[in-house]
Amino acid sequence: MTIPGLERSSLPVRAAAASNADLAVVAFESASVAFGRRTIWSEANFKITGGEFVGLIGPNGTGKTTLLRVLLGQVPLAAGRVQVLGRPPGRGNPAIGYVPQRRSLAADLAVRGYDLVLLGLVGHRWGFGPASAAERHAVDEALEAVGASAYADQPVGLLSGGEQQRLLIAQALLTNPKLLLLDEPLASLDLKSQHEIVHLVEAIRTERQMAVILVAHDLNPLLEMLDGIVFILNGRVVAGTLDEVVRSDLLSQLYETAVHVHVTSDGHRFVVGA
Repeated sequence: MTIPGLERSSLPVRAAAASNADLAVVAFESASVAFGRRTIWSEANFKITGGEFVGLIGPNGTGKTTLLRVLLGQVPLAAGRVQVLGRPPGRGNPAIGYVPQRRSLAADLAVRGYDLVLLGLVGHRWGFGPASAAERHAVDEALEAVGASAYADQPVGLLSGGEQQRLLIAQALLTNPKLLLLDEPLASLDLKSQHEIVHLVEAIRTERQMAVILVAHDLNPLLEMLDGIVFILNGRVVAGTLDEVVRSDLLSQLYETAVHVHVTSDGHRFVVGA
């Protein structure tokens, strides 16, 4: 399958990330994934460099989460090659921060927000035990980075979806990663919270010059922030710029329904269904 204008093998680097332009944080080369005899996706050929903010889009069931799990060292390739910061993926890589798909937390969950974040450092220990001064300092810094210090002592179950998402992002920042993976962090959030989370991730990306891959269904909250887009269409992984991907014809093909891209008089784009 050939998609005009999408033959490039790397995503563009924004000016703010120019100092990291030579470092491929993520590099896929002719990569494919299969479960048994079923190929999930193939022909992944793209690079993401330091400081880039990339959206990963596509319908459910196309293998977006699987792509993240490849980077986490949880799913092996059937063919090809992938590297993260110049090395093959491996489990427990502290250079990667990961926010999985969020599930609603029970309203009666009494765990404090602080302790939820702390689990990112001590959760692997048998019996937990007290946190060290360095670990407590790391949690305090992460909470401050996401603007969650004010409610860190509140029970997680009583917090809003946006507040819970901030805590999960804080947990992912504990090891000062170079790559942040977020799997549908905007799901089930209201428009205000979506806007706040996207701008939070952008601020963190800018400050720390980390690469970000964010899985999303709705492109609209992201369009002003993204450097490029990766999508999975007919089992093929494709990467391109916003100009190449945010097109009515391509998005309609991707989502198998009529999608229209509109451009306002001041140049802003937004995507709507038929």
